[in-house]
Amino acid sequence: MRVWRLMRMLFSLVLLAVPALAQLSFTDQTVQAGIDFVHVGGGKDKGFILEAHGSGAAFFDADADGDLDLYMVNGSTFSSYEQGSGNVYYRNDGGRFVDDTAHAGLGDRRWGAGVAVGDVDGDGLRDLYLTNYGANALFLNSASGQFVETASGAEGGDFSASAAFVDYDRDGDLDIYVTNYVAFDIQPLLKDPSFWDPCVYLGGLRVFCGPVGLPGGEDRLYRNDGSGEFVDVTEGSGIAAANDHYGLGVVPEDFDADGDMDLFVANDERANVLWRNDGGHFVDVAMQAGVAFNIDGEEESGMGVDVGDYDGDGDGDIFVTNFYGETNTLYRNDGQLQFVDATSSSGLAAPSVEYLGWGAHFFDADSDGDLDLFSVNSHVYPQVDQASTGGGYAQRNQLFRNDGGSYVQVDGGPGLAVKAVSRGTAGGDYDGDGDLDLLVTNLDQAPTLLRNDTDSSNGFIAVDLLGKGLNRYGVGAQVGVCVNGQTLLRTVNSGSGYLGANALRLHFGLGESARAEWVSVRWPGGARDTVYAVAAGTVLRLSEGGEN
Repeated sequence: MRVWRLMRMLFSLVLLAVPALAQLSFTDQTVQAGIDFVHVGGGKDKGFILEAHGSGAAFFDADADGDLDLYMVNGSTFSSYEQGSGNVYYRNDGGRFVDDTAHAGLGDRRWGAGVAVGDVDGDGLRDLYLTNYGANALFLNSASGQFVETASGAEGGDFSASAAFVDYDRDGDLDIYVTNYVAFDIQPLLKDPSFWDPCVYLGGLRVFCGPVGLPGGEDRLYRNDGSGEFVDVTEGSGIAAANDHYGLGVVPEDFDADGDMDLFVANDERANVLWRNDGGHFVDVAMQAGVAFNIDGEEESGMGVDVGDYDGDGDGDIFVTNFYGETNTLYRNDGQLQFVDATSSSGLAAPSVEYLGWGAHFFDADSDGDLDLFSVNSHVYPQVDQASTGGGYAQRNQLFRNDGGSYVQVDGGPGLAVKAVSRGTAGGDYDGDGDLDLLVTNLDQAPTLLRNDTDSSNGFIAVDLLGKGLNRYGVGAQVGVCVNGQTLLRTVNSGSGYLGANALRLHFGLGESARAEWVSVRWPGGARDTVYAVAAGTVLRLSEGGEN
């Protein structure tokens, strides 16, 4: 299958045009911001699939002081997989980060993968759910930046990847969906570290095996019982009906606009899944909706996923990153749960086919009101650097400017020139200057903190939500901002991209407009609140039932 895709890739490269440049500019501020974290992900040669998937990160306000702190998830090695170097928590101190891991109690040392952010117990503090190889972990925020691991019932014991908080049953609290990748047994390696049974890739390269040939992981759905403790409802919810895939990315969204949250899952070398929520019971409608495969009817190697209304028509479109030799895939939502593969027509096919994608992020880089697109890239096999085909192991990431509903790859400034073995991404305005910055996690390396230095006079509005009940930050709420008669839509989302969590604050670019006509919130329970005539530069804090 991948040999055929490689032939298609070589043909597509002939058609690749030189991308137009824009004024978007990002600079690497990792060292200057005080980040000294270095990821650990197994051995140098990546002989086994567990070593290749990387780890994620989260931007979130852990200590409720109004700025974005940073949490870095770390991996481990086979010799110390339950006692690795540990995760690192950085407190934001005026745009610089200070390692406050010990004080926060967040130095978990298991083989980590992903992180999701949400308030699970309704105390107004942001909690963390960590996915690992083995037992996952819930850390409750007990005192504005101090965390305590708690037995939650959502630990599992799998090879987990991405996770997302979602109120799937509309009872007012946050439940958890967890993607699980493959069934991988570490015990033979602990007994005999020299054990290696490789597979063969392009050019005869000897590489790790999988995911094909390995049993698929079974995704899990955990229901919050209202106290922050969780019950595994995978069977009763319908999730078990299509649950032997190689799950990597997940994003919740109300795709059919019926008031409850659906779930899209990106699977590696298997059909994607679109779980339609029918009153708390899920049915996979990916095939009927047109998002199971690409336009050619092929399974792809889904890694990361994000949802955004890139064409401004009022519904959530889906972007999925895929393997080298495939294109990344953009599914345009045409309403009524019907999607069209718009990868080629949007300009994303040829630029992505020579890369291997991981993290994905819709965001308004230049505050002009539409959603640009960021794709994180690198290969899975270090061995590809020994061959003339297959793409490099370290790769550049890609930034695409939205040009009226089509995408144009742009230079992106010196930060986009960085080549690394990148995996996850998180987005948020860490320096508080009104534009959105990016954090990229890198396998076996320091992360890359990309500060948005775009020179733009465009205005913006930022929106923070405070909901009633246990879902205090309005996870799942949809916010609309009307600018010059056009409505911009965003959803408060606790999990998207790949293994990471973006800031819960929503950012709306206003372009040259001095104000928005109105800002409206549809809360997860269905209630609506609207405020009018909001000036550019406003950080709007909205409480359910009235403005703060």
